[in-house]
Amino acid sequence: MPNLSFKEAVYRWRVRTALFCFVFVIFLAKPLPASLLAGIIVCFIGLVVRAWAACHLRKEKELTVSGPYGHTRNPLYLGNFIIGISVAVASWSWWVLGLFIVYFLFFYPLVIKKEEEKMKALFPQEFEEYRKKVPLFFPSFKKPPFPHKNKLSSRLYRKNREWRALVGAFLFWLILAAKMLLS
Repeated sequence: MPNLSFKEAVYRWRVRTALFCFVFVIFLAKPLPASLLAGIIVCFIGLVVRAWAACHLRKEKELTVSGPYGHTRNPLYLGNFIIGISVAVASWSWWVLGLFIVYFLFFYPLVIKKEEEKMKALFPQEFEEYRKKVPLFFPSFKKPPFPHKNKLSSRLYRKNREWRALVGAFLFWLILAAKMLLS
């Protein structure tokens, strides 16, 4: 295996580590009916944000500035953040909240930085203008600074394999609901 930089290793291991963390989440969770319902509602919002972003994203073909990318440079990660909060809410556990915060603060700043470097390399002039006008993470609700040249595309949802987030969320909620019912 080639030598990886710390940033590259973090980037590669973020998803695997998240799966490992979900095992701990299931173990630590103490879901209640109300927390589970609240978590599912919040998760739905995160999945919608991710789906909206995936339906605009043309990976490495062009700098995506339409849809949610006109409000935040990282809508997929914002969706992940919302989903992570939903897991903490549903789990009804301070330990789970702490695990999520540590995971998110460790992985996402490095991952976002690595992806921004990639966008700078692929689209140097466009990205600099975009970076100046669109916030990094927390969205601006002002009118997007760029014209919407791309329409929402369900084909991109499939091409970007966003359905995996939906399936993963469904399985997680099923397991958490089973834990609640069996407790």
